[in-house]
Amino acid sequence: MSTLEIKNLHAQVVPADENEAPKPILHGVNLTINSGETHAIMGPNGSGKSTLSYAIAGHPRYEITEGEVLLDGVNLLDMEVDERARAGLFLAMQYPTEVPGVSMANFLRSAASAVRGEAPKIREWVKEARGAMEELSIDPSFSERSVNEGFSGGEKKRHEVLQLGLLKPKFAVLDETDSGLDVDALRIVSDGINRYKERENGGVLMITHYQRILNYVKPDQVHVFSNGRIVKSGGPELAEELEKSGYEQFA
Repeated sequence: MSTLEIKNLHAQVVPADENEAPKPILHGVNLTINSGETHAIMGPNGSGKSTLSYAIAGHPRYEITEGEVLLDGVNLLDMEVDERARAGLFLAMQYPTEVPGVSMANFLRSAASAVRGEAPKIREWVKEARGAMEELSIDPSFSERSVNEGFSGGEKKRHEVLQLGLLKPKFAVLDETDSGLDVDALRIVSDGINRYKERENGGVLMITHYQRILNYVKPDQVHVFSNGRIVKSGGPELAEELEKSGYEQFA
């Protein structure tokens, strides 16, 4: 059993122009997720949901000014980005980055080697990677293409979930993984997330605007995010309430 604890987290965006003042975004986030649990964070645009995900993962534009993020009692904020990944944290980005010149095959094996501490044996790795791709209906030819280059939105999201299944983290932060997906892709991606949970007993922090993915990936708790903090928490029925009434009541 592992635990991810976010305690009184405050963060600000560091502007590209050094003459501009940093903009505070997070104002005291508190959240605890245990192995096997799915927590959904829902809220309007600009409420700080994506900032939370990037701050946890260690994006350099987001400066932590107060608080802790503990994974099994160890503060992730004291670690470099790669160290956080090796400790068991995974981030699926809302807009996955293209990496021209680096094939998916090389990227995935290098990432798995870094997380596992040794390179997987080629024959075993090929079998494992192909099996994971088949489960997500990913054409094998994609393994020779550059990371996310020329991929559709749905293809990018399926490759994020492919990484999730192969890297086997303790906790996955999924930033609007459902955005840009059609009905079929949504089902495939959701099935991949559910397989990860079942096989690894992993914890999931699902950031989303809409209830639709929560019909497939059932949340244990739903949290409303507004003005940089959690303002209300409840069960799955809270997502249904938000779908009907919107977020204006929390503005």
